[in-house]
Amino acid sequence: MFYGGGGRQSAYKAQLVAEVSAAIDVAVGILMQADGDVLLAQRPAGKPYAGYWEFPGGKVEAGESVLQALQREFMEELGILVRSAEPWCGVEHVYPHAHVRLHFYISRDWQGEPQSLEGQAFAWQGSVEVAPLLPATIPLIEWLDQVRQEECTRAAVARK
Repeated sequence: MFYGGGGRQSAYKAQLVAEVSAAIDVAVGILMQADGDVLLAQRPAGKPYAGYWEFPGGKVEAGESVLQALQREFMEELGILVRSAEPWCGVEHVYPHAHVRLHFYISRDWQGEPQSLEGQAFAWQGSVEVAPLLPATIPLIEWLDQVRQEECTRAAVARK
């Protein structure tokens, strides 16, 4: 319960608001094949937004860099080793259950074939046809289409 005025209650309220709205850092990986297809994973039962599709990843743990978290998550979830990845963009999104700061990386260099180690479905997608998409993923699909178009254009110019 909050009361108006200053003093202790205001300081307490400010601390609670800061704690509630503090963003959780999340490493998100976009595995991109040579043909531009990307890997999407379906959130498993028991998690918020179960059944929704997203780019795989997970929370950055204390002491980890975003890239280290990405490599750990991809090994745990998909059984692959991300050899290299480049930062692409960052997005903050507030869900009813969490405020997340998503750090997106694109990787074209990994070892192994993705496996469903946590029971989630996954699919390689060119034009994204799976649904529903996690809300924070939706605007990125359009941006990613631009990246793939630019790469196709560069590849076509290089072949000439």
